[in-house]
Amino acid sequence: MKKVNLVIVGGGPAGLAAAKAAYDAGERDILILEREAELGGILNQCIHNGFGLHTFKEELTGPEYAARYIEEVKKRNICYKLEATVIDVSKDKVVTYVSATDGLVQIQSKALILACGCRERPRGAINIAGMRGAGVFSAGTAQKLVNIDGYLPGKEVVILGSGDIGLIMARRMTFEGAHVKAVVELMPYSSGLNRNIVQCLNDFNIPLYFSHTVVDIKGGDRVEGVVIAQVDDKLQPIKSTERLIECDTLLLSVGLLPENELAKDADVVLSPTTGGAVVDENLMTNVDGVFECGNVLHVHDLVDFVSAESENAGKSAVDYINGIQLTKDKNVIVCTNGVRYCVPTVLNKDEIYAEQSFKMRVANVFKKVELAVFADGVKVYGRKRPVVAPGEMENIKLTAEQMKVLKQAKTVEITLIKGENK
Repeated sequence: MKKVNLVIVGGGPAGLAAAKAAYDAGERDILILEREAELGGILNQCIHNGFGLHTFKEELTGPEYAARYIEEVKKRNICYKLEATVIDVSKDKVVTYVSATDGLVQIQSKALILACGCRERPRGAINIAGMRGAGVFSAGTAQKLVNIDGYLPGKEVVILGSGDIGLIMARRMTFEGAHVKAVVELMPYSSGLNRNIVQCLNDFNIPLYFSHTVVDIKGGDRVEGVVIAQVDDKLQPIKSTERLIECDTLLLSVGLLPENELAKDADVVLSPTTGGAVVDENLMTNVDGVFECGNVLHVHDLVDFVSAESENAGKSAVDYINGIQLTKDKNVIVCTNGVRYCVPTVLNKDEIYAEQSFKMRVANVFKKVELAVFADGVKVYGRKRPVVAPGEMENIKLTAEQMKVLKQAKTVEITLIKGENK
């Protein structure tokens, strides 16, 4: 069995940023395992711009953003293996992978970072009735077909779900000559960034139907149309509102799921809300020496936030390898009054106090609210917001002094004050 100090599973933006930060923190024995033929992850097919504004202070495409980090990894001579698929991770941090060149390999690591990304929710998870012919794709699959493989999946398109990938593909399909007839969203609000609604739909006069869903798919060997209907306040279709939209393609943008099968193998505790691991402020899971970062932890809306979070994971992993032990006593962060979840999920009750970022999403659209943090019922932090929405991840930073108050408290609560539901 091989031995490596730090193994990173995933060579996308999260894994690359974690590796770079770990190297810069002094660790040299690092191995990145990536199942694809190239580093960069999902960014390789995201040829649109809008990346890097926070990290590099300029607007880049996905491949350009990935190339910056790939260059940094190669500059540091960090070891990586491509087309190496990890098939198992144990709670003792033994990583098993397979590849055509190495065969079956086991590695004993001192620390392990899971940066596996996420996958799209498939058609089977949303139970759409109707035919099973050609023409139904996830938005990410369509993106790969168009941007990497050079195929146009269809010419008359309906998109179900207003996630960012779906919105971006509405614009992309339009650029390639397809006619996007509608974007249909089950909820009364979008699950994507507002800027993508403006730039990808409004700028091209593509209609967005809130509180609607697809109830049937018509056709034989190929999609010939979809039936959409308005839904009531219980998200149930209203029969009298059904109408047919003729199309040859249905793209699904109905949510992302963190790739946590490996985490389950290692007995990592997962959050029922995010599908990612329960982590502390160092991004370490309940299993000592196993860390998570990026979209495998929770779905981000900007890759810049993935990179910043993953750099924290890389530094924390090096601290763990160097013997910095954390207390087993942890304080669970409670999210209330419209805050769905927060990362980190728990805080170590130690005496290490440093500036800390907290990322969270809300459960609905709320206007005129204050995002607040309480320690033992006393407000430690508050920020007023004119509007908050599920599609926009909230990010707050607490000072070292505020973190000291939180870590010494018995209860920590993150909540919305004076919220008005839209």
